[in-house]
Amino acid sequence: MSFAIIGFGKIGQALAHAFARRNIDVTVASRRSPEVLAPQARAIGPTVVAKSLQDALEADTIILAVPFGEHREVASALPNWKNKTIIDAMNTFGVPPEELDGLPSSAFVAKAFTGAKLVKGFNHLIAATLATDPIVEGGHRVVFLSSDDEDATDTVAALAKQLGFAPVKLGKLNEGGALVHARGHTWGQLIFQDLFKKEQ
Repeated sequence: MSFAIIGFGKIGQALAHAFARRNIDVTVASRRSPEVLAPQARAIGPTVVAKSLQDALEADTIILAVPFGEHREVASALPNWKNKTIIDAMNTFGVPPEELDGLPSSAFVAKAFTGAKLVKGFNHLIAATLATDPIVEGGHRVVFLSSDDEDATDTVAALAKQLGFAPVKLGKLNEGGALVHARGHTWGQLIFQDLFKKEQ
């Protein structure tokens, strides 16, 4: 299983730290060239490698950490996203619901990535929190996952565990998933909730 993070702002870098902490290989890419990203990537850890967008999109699982308005640009980079799992770590605070056709933002994003399995995840914590070790005092920091594809949720839950997080499944995007979606100028109820799950 190969991984890529598209977008190398605060959230992208926070997630890169999570991969580096566990020595898991991850490719990072953004609008900026790989040469520009490389020093930052190397500073995070040897398993974080900057590549071009096209090369990064060869990964099996791709985390979208770009500003919401740029997701279509990423989607247009491949004609078909079959066999890819997309993790939507973006937020749409301030985007009018009518611009999303009244859909939860991830369901709207899924339409752009034809053939992909899309999971909402890693979006409810601020970057500074996401970048820190998720294992604290015998507990694991919770990440909420929602998707209309159960197999994809399981795949992303396995990754979250590998990274040291405790995945909590919220069900479908328009059901429990609504709790982690921003709608207009309202945050979902679980956004910014920094929760821990104790070891059983």
